[in-house]
Parts: sequence; C-alpha cells; structure tokens
Amino acid sequence: MPDRTAVSRLLIAAATLLCLWLSGLPTALGWDFERLQQLLTSRFGQNQVGLLREWQKIVSEGHKQPEQDKLKRVNDFFNRHIAFDDDMSVWGQSDYWATPIEVIGQGRGDCEDYSIAKYYSLLELGIPINKLRLVYVKATQSSQGTTVQIAHMVLAYYPTPTADPIILDNLNPNLVPASKRADLLPIFSFNGAGLWMGTGNTSSKSNLSRWQDLLARARAEGFQ
Repeated sequence: MPDRTAVSRLLIAAATLLCLWLSGLPTALGWDFERLQQLLTSRFGQNQVGLLREWQKIVSEGHKQPEQDKLKRVNDFFNRHIAFDDDMSVWGQSDYWATPIEVIGQGRGDCEDYSIAKYYSLLELGIPINKLRLVYVKATQSSQGTTVQIAHMVLAYYPTPTADPIILDNLNPNLVPASKRADLLPIFSFNGAGLWMGTGNTSSKSNLSRWQDLLARARAEGFQ
C-alpha cells in the first residue's frame, strides 16, 4: 500500500505547480505589451507610448468588470484619445483598415479604425466573439441644411443572440441600442467568425479582402 504521507505530499506539490501554472495564464494568453511597445516605437517613435500604457491599464484592469462597464471604458477610451481623420490624410490611401497598434501609433483614424480597435480590446477583455460584430452601415447626417447618407462602421454588442444590440460609435459617444439609432441603416455585419447581411443570424464565410488582410496583419502583431 502506498505511503499516505508521501501521496499527500505529491498531491500538494502537484496542486502547487498547477496553481503556479494557472497564475501565469493571463500573461501567457494575453497581449504582450512589451512587444507591442517595441512595435510601436519602431514604427511611430516614442510619442504615443503614454497612450499605449493608458490602453494597457484599461485592458489589465477591466477583466473582472461587468460587460457593460467594459463596453463603456473601451468606447470612451478610443473616442476620447483618437482623433478622427480620413485614410488619405493618415495613410496616403483612400481606404486602409488599421490594426489597433497602428491606431494607437498614429493617434488618428476613421470609423473603421475606431470599430476595429474597440473590437479587439473587448475580445481581449473576455467578451465572446459571438457577442461582437463590426457593422457596415449608412449613416444619415445633416450637413448645411441638407440630409446626406455616408458610409460608416460601428461595433455592435449582443448581450444575447436575439437581443437588440448596443452600438459603440465614434459619431455618437453614448452606448445606445440599435433600435434607438434611426440614423443608422445596417448593410452587413461581420467578425472573425463570419459575415451576415444586415444584422441577421444567417452567416457565411467572410471573404472581405480588407478584413482578411487586417486579420493577418493583426495576428502578426500579436492580436488574436
């Protein structure tokens, strides 16, 4: 018969090793901010390191918060700290989808850049991918006494699969249910798992070339 004391010691040792391994999981599975800072400074210099650290604080402190609080903190962070600018001014291209580190590095971006950075931040904070969709919309705006529709992108959060989604937007800084945003007409929505027409529930494989290119560049930078 095995010595009970020896068995107990082995079990305690195994439990200790397991606890040590589990305690390292958040760092191992999360973003490597040291590497992100190296990428940032190599491409954009030192000017935006402070903003990167603020972003790191939002992410590191937000994991245990309720999902609604995560939405607000992430939405407010990017709306306050990233200046709106068009792709031609920022990148010299008519349409460029920036990775989160590129948005932080430039400190500027357009609607796609806000939405993508918020999307990755909320995924890192533990919100399941099936609750998040990037939504391409037509937004109605008033300009010089006339009403115009512009191409726009927002991030939608679904508390449940059939719920009225909450919209994260750089045009309207408030977290508002989609049903209260009569100014937005959804065209299609997508995430890393699929693509949907409008905000419906029938998905297909996303073949958006800019999205696939963005996903590849983001993975190369350490965003999963």
